Amino acid sequence: MPFDIAYGAPISLDRADAVLAAAVAEAKKHEWKLNCAVVDSGANLVSFKRMDGAQLASISIAEHKARTAAKFRRETKVFESGIQLTNFNYMITLDDVIASRGGIPLVEDGKIIGAIGCSGGTGSQDEVAAKAGAALVK
Repeated sequence: MPFDIAYGAPISLDRADAVLAAAVAEAKKHEWKLNCAVVDSGANLVSFKRMDGAQLASISIAEHKARTAAKFRRETKVFESGIQLTNFNYMITLDDVIASRGGIPLVEDGKIIGAIGCSGGTGSQDEVAAKAGAALVK
């Protein structure tokens, strides 16, 4: 099975906050206004940051991206590509799927400990910020 990564112990609040700090720092560097969320390995919200001026609609989208990345054990970009590039339109009928870049699983020692989701910029901007946060987890 693709994306067959085991679920591990949930990310701690301190680690989640560090992941968010890295994502927000990356967004600030580019003057992007994002909402960023970290969920644990059970897809439950652990920590959230809303940058000044970030659009309100992206609050729930950031959380949704993080939950999707954790539940499906893959980046949300996979769903975006599946719909845009291969016409796998059935993907939009799956529960809890969001087909937009910016959701990244957090994998440590081969196990998912959570996921980060960023929203408020373009899909590429959201993805860059999320990857900056995810890079703290190894």
